[in-house]
Amino acid sequence: MWAAARLRAIQAWDRLRLTRHCALNPGLVFEPGASTNLAAGRYSLEPGARVIFRAGVHADRTPGGLVVMAGPNATIDIGPGTWLRGEIDPVRLVAFEGAELTTGPDSFLNGCHISAKQRVRLGRRAWVGLGSRVFDSDQHDFDAERAERIAPVEIGDHTWVAADVTITKGVRIGNHSIVGARSLVTRDVPDHKLAFGSPAEVRGDVGDRSEAP
Repeated sequence: MWAAARLRAIQAWDRLRLTRHCALNPGLVFEPGASTNLAAGRYSLEPGARVIFRAGVHADRTPGGLVVMAGPNATIDIGPGTWLRGEIDPVRLVAFEGAELTTGPDSFLNGCHISAKQRVRLGRRAWVGLGSRVFDSDQHDFDAERAERIAPVEIGDHTWVAADVTITKGVRIGNHSIVGARSLVTRDVPDHKLAFGSPAEVRGDVGDRSEAP
């Protein structure tokens, strides 16, 4: 009885914190049914940015376990049922000016860093593991004569990107594919393939992952 009352009090407090986050960051939206644990996150939205957490998005109640930064007119859209796990390392979601970062339903982001300067899209039930990084750009100019290059990244449906993987600009990870731990992905991985290495190469086949536990 006391435990239930305490839980209700915590949730009520977190709902107030969510309201405050939205007041401080116009364009921040928590749909009904999104976890009140999202109140523990850190949010920074520039003018015109829009960040949406759909119904059923879950996060750990770890202070700073979720860091969200959206530049002017950027969009971050976290699909319904997505789990943002940040109790070991924070989940960092960054969309620069005018960029788009989206996840499909039921995705799982575990202590990873995803950065979009143009577009990064994750499909349905896409998993990105602890310490992994996804970048759609070089992040900086190479030198005075070679400017930064930017190209969209797509991670398909029912994919699994394991721990400590780096995915670079312009890459598509196919549906039902797996990328092994500590890989560097510099080119596309077709559907239903296992890839790993630095740089990652296709090493085998993967069956249907729709019902994977």
